[in-house]
Amino acid sequence: MKKKTLATMLWTMSATATAETSPAAIDFYVDRKTQQIFAEPGPGRVKLGTFVQVDEKQSTTQPSATPAITPPAAGAAPRSDLVAASALPAKSIDKKWYDRLSLRGYTQLRYNHGIGGDASSLRSPGDRFIGDNQSFGIRRARVVLSGDLNEQVSLYLQPDFASTPTGSSTSNFAQLRDAYADIYFDKQREFRLRAGQSKVPYGWENLQSSQNRLAPDRADALNSGVRDERDIGLFFYYTPSKIKQRFQDLVKSGLKGSGDYGVVGLGVYNGQGANRSESNNSLHTVLHFTYPFQFANGQYLEVGADAYSGRFKIATPTAITSQGRTFTPVDTSPVQGSKDQRAAVHAIYYPQPFGLQAEWTVGRGPQLDLSKGTISTRPLRGGYVQAMYKIDHHAFGTIIPYIKWQTYKGASKFDTNAPRMLVNETEVGVEWQPSSVLEIAVAYANMRRTRVSTAPYNTVRGDLLRFQLQINY
Repeated sequence: MKKKTLATMLWTMSATATAETSPAAIDFYVDRKTQQIFAEPGPGRVKLGTFVQVDEKQSTTQPSATPAITPPAAGAAPRSDLVAASALPAKSIDKKWYDRLSLRGYTQLRYNHGIGGDASSLRSPGDRFIGDNQSFGIRRARVVLSGDLNEQVSLYLQPDFASTPTGSSTSNFAQLRDAYADIYFDKQREFRLRAGQSKVPYGWENLQSSQNRLAPDRADALNSGVRDERDIGLFFYYTPSKIKQRFQDLVKSGLKGSGDYGVVGLGVYNGQGANRSESNNSLHTVLHFTYPFQFANGQYLEVGADAYSGRFKIATPTAITSQGRTFTPVDTSPVQGSKDQRAAVHAIYYPQPFGLQAEWTVGRGPQLDLSKGTISTRPLRGGYVQAMYKIDHHAFGTIIPYIKWQTYKGASKFDTNAPRMLVNETEVGVEWQPSSVLEIAVAYANMRRTRVSTAPYNTVRGDLLRFQLQINY
């Protein structure tokens, strides 16, 4: 329900009773995001006014002494200093759980075109449309069903209708991305437990929605740690009310925030990636910390660190032909898998209008050694730096040019044989938002990356021009 409709309804109902028949007064609050009405204050809620309930039998008649009340003009804020003579019936406030849910989503249409070097041989784990014989493709088609089931439990369900299962040549399958419940332990919702398949709180850009991200793909150094950024597990988050509001503002204001994954987060998860069954009896553990500072001039700066540890079970090795010999790598890890450990730091100076974003990670994990023909635990490192500038124009909308450099030297542990991955890439692009429902992005990238999808895992250089149309709904 829109605010102007809600305010008009409340004013109209208040004219049906007199002050002398009014029982005890009660304050009502509206959630700025969901437009739901509550009888107590809370994060993100704005006071509508003070009202009193009236007997339904008496509400059908209006004494002549009742003063005329004029509804507020469309778009005007309701007066909070007026005590109305009646309130909403209790039944309209106590909604059924399915009335509390909302539906939203977005679709990304992408076109990639190689323009230099050996672009036709380029491959990237983040975009299956990179390479030869590619043109238009639907990169994402997401629908999100979310909302509060009651004051203690909320639901989040997100499928993607543009997935391509491993080994399939057919696109646009429906596949689960998120399916979890948040269980709150206090009325302020500062402490919560997230249970189900959700994002693993490792890496700031990993947590940032693809709907908000400037660059077409996430940096490989961080993204290679968690397949599809998600896994099944239990995650405990703590977010003070003041910081919860900052996380919301950073997303709603168009500053490209990552959302609320707690100031502190601690979780355990399977470790094999989203939509994959567990392959050993060893859980991964993740620790997350981030804090968004706000200066006196309104500028935001967010800094933090993440770390995870566990054992990862690679897929069964397959035969490789390299330098004139064919062999099948030997997995030297224990039965429960190789050690899989990483730590990362991040800093985001939000674009107001200039912004700077950077992350770096180090660690170790399973990796192929071609010279020895074995797969063992080896070190890895990498990260990225991104600069951007946000331009808001009353007629043309929002324009954000950016430049991003990334590097990674480490394993692609989710690919067969866990090959070593070399990435050195510079990207320049711009995103244009003519309205809140439409985004158009163009990016040029100079890439040097290893083809980890096929042996003998050669490193390819090439230039790529990319276009993306995004519809938000």
